[in-house]
Amino acid sequence: MNRSAPTAIAVPGALCLAFLLVACGPPASSPPTTSPAAPSTATATATPTSTATATTTASATDSPEPEAGWKSYTTADGLMFDHPADWKITDPAGEAAPGGVFVNITNANGKNLATLRTNMVTGSECTEKQPFGVYESEPLPALEQSGTVPRYTFETRTDTTATDPKLMTLFAYGITSAPEPSGAEACPIFHFFTWPPSGAMFGGVYDPFDTTPGNEMHVDTPEAYMGTQEYKNIKKMITSLKPAS
Repeated sequence: MNRSAPTAIAVPGALCLAFLLVACGPPASSPPTTSPAAPSTATATATPTSTATATTTASATDSPEPEAGWKSYTTADGLMFDHPADWKITDPAGEAAPGGVFVNITNANGKNLATLRTNMVTGSECTEKQPFGVYESEPLPALEQSGTVPRYTFETRTDTTATDPKLMTLFAYGITSAPEPSGAEACPIFHFFTWPPSGAMFGGVYDPFDTTPGNEMHVDTPEAYMGTQEYKNIKKMITSLKPAS
């Protein structure tokens, strides 16, 4: 089956997570893997590879529950993931890339949890690096492509030049094909992974300042958030992503 040309997107700034428009804030404690604070900035750009303007409306169907309290969702382009039955799936959540899908997942209270987009073409240029931290990193063999196994990760970057505490540190979780960072500093977060015919993204951000009704009390650090049922369910959902057939 022929696919429409993928969309190329620009990914500027310290976060190469396109279309995840959720505020971020500083940590109350250091992550398990951190680097020394040092002034730095980071930028990333994408080189367009297509001028296609056609759009498609994705359709998807629910499959039987994988387990009690959970459901499976299959996208129009053949990916499937599990999610809690009371979470809301919006598809399309906006203009999808030609031939791709744009799916948004929120909880019962309307809190944005994750976004899945496919048929994306991205490129990044790491001009400057930032202090980083990695809380989790787990390979996802079900998404292996041409010998490359992407991984689920929950990580952070710190902009030591920022003056607004809410903009100083970014926490993000998702799937990436980027190498695991090492050393004292790392390139911007790039939560995209290789997937035919180009690339895809499935992830979100943790905002310690979020005030959505229903949030667990006294959860204002990434370590505390990792212990919540919400985060555990998000991770379970994202890591369940696989081809539908």
